[in-house]
Amino acid sequence: MKAHISGEHAARTLTGFRQGGSFRTAAGRAELTGDIATANFRGTHQQVAAGKLHANMTRTEDHRVWIGLGSNLGDSRAILTAAAEQIATWSTQPLVRSSLWRSTPVGCPPGSPDFLNAVVGLAPVADETPESLLTKLLQLERAFGRQPKQQPNEDRPLDLDLLAFGHLTRATAQLTLPHPRAQLRRFVLMPWNEVAPDLILPGQHETVGGLLTGLQTGERLSRLGSW
Repeated sequence: MKAHISGEHAARTLTGFRQGGSFRTAAGRAELTGDIATANFRGTHQQVAAGKLHANMTRTEDHRVWIGLGSNLGDSRAILTAAAEQIATWSTQPLVRSSLWRSTPVGCPPGSPDFLNAVVGLAPVADETPESLLTKLLQLERAFGRQPKQQPNEDRPLDLDLLAFGHLTRATAQLTLPHPRAQLRRFVLMPWNEVAPDLILPGQHETVGGLLTGLQTGERLSRLGSW
C-alpha cells in the first residue's frame, strides 16, 4: 500500500525521527564571520578579491557531500523540507540548497505522478564516511515511509541519492561514488547546476554545468523556487 504523507505528518515524522536518537548531530553549525570584501577595496583589489572568493567557493564545492532529494507521493514539498532539515543537522556548515524543481517521471510505472527534486550540499563531520552517511540516508527514507522496492523506479514519498562525497570514490555492491547515473539525469543536474556549476566529479572532465549543457533527454522540468 502506498504511503501518502501530509505536511503535518512529515513534521511529526521528523520530530519522532530525531527523538529516536539514531544519529549524532554535528556539535554546532559553523558561524559565518567576517566580510568577503570591505569598502576599502577599489579597482583591481576588488577583482583580486572576487577571484579569490570564486576559487575558495570552488574548493569548498569540491569537498562537499552532495545529496539528491526526490518525492512523488504525499505532500512532497513538506517531506523534502523536513528531510533537508534533518540532513542539515549532519553538517558542520549551513546546508547549501538548490531551488525546488518539478520533473516528469523517468523510467517509472505508467501513470506515476511528477516528482519534486532538489540537491543539497553539506560539510560532513570529521568522522563521517560515505558508508556511515548512506546508512543515515536509508534510515531517513524508511522513517518517511519508503518501502522495499517491488519494481524499479516506483513511486515513493522520499528518495535520497548520495551523489558525491568530496573526491572519494567507491565501487562496491552497496555503494558507487560518484553516483553512476547522476550525469544522465536532468532532474539531478538542473538543481545541482544552481549550486555547484563548476564542480568536476571524480572520473569526469566536464563540470556539472558542462554535463548539463551536453545532456539530451526527454525530461521536462519547471523551477518552483525556494523551499
